[in-house]
Amino acid sequence: MKSIHPTELSQLVSIPVDHVLIEGMLELPAKPSGLVLFAHGSGSSRHSPRNNFVARELREKGLGTLLMDLLTPQEDLVYQTRFDITLLTRRLLLASQWVKDNVQTALLPIGYFGASTGAAAALRAAAAMGDGVRVVVSRGGRPDLAGQADLVRVSAPTLLLVGGLDTQVIELNQAAYALLSCTKKLSIVPGATHLFEEAGTLEQVASQAAAWFDHHLVVKD
Repeated sequence: MKSIHPTELSQLVSIPVDHVLIEGMLELPAKPSGLVLFAHGSGSSRHSPRNNFVARELREKGLGTLLMDLLTPQEDLVYQTRFDITLLTRRLLLASQWVKDNVQTALLPIGYFGASTGAAAALRAAAAMGDGVRVVVSRGGRPDLAGQADLVRVSAPTLLLVGGLDTQVIELNQAAYALLSCTKKLSIVPGATHLFEEAGTLEQVASQAAAWFDHHLVVKD
């Protein structure tokens, strides 16, 4: 089905963080109502088919997306680095500042979409940004890795999406959910495993994420 909001800008960007450059794909519809930054999980990248599927759904709803690699290809080879939540959070915060300094995105309200360890980075960054980040969505994430001190500080409305068959991750999300004092929802997608590869489950993730961003990120007239 043809997009209601065709992409006007599709641009590969390089964002300076620490001593390196990380790459991202910035895509904006003609009149974006907000921008969602994707924080990928361990071993994943901006080429993740699952996150790209969700991003396309968001753009059809009029939201811009920035899918980026928080780690360089060399860094991603190191197992410990993939789980360095402090490093991932710092990179996400620096990317958020780049967005605010970029003339094409400076005025757009920001939301985060995090997967796996990227969800922990998104929540820590949201705690640090306060009202600078409007919404957080986690897909199959590890929000528990954000830590109690930061989870209790998150003010952005947060949606945690977990597969119904991903039992261990459900428990970890429930523990993190209990610590959140913001507007929140824990949604368990029936019949889904960790990667939401089962028929129709990723569509449910995209639909619920789009609805959450539309309700909490987009400024209504």
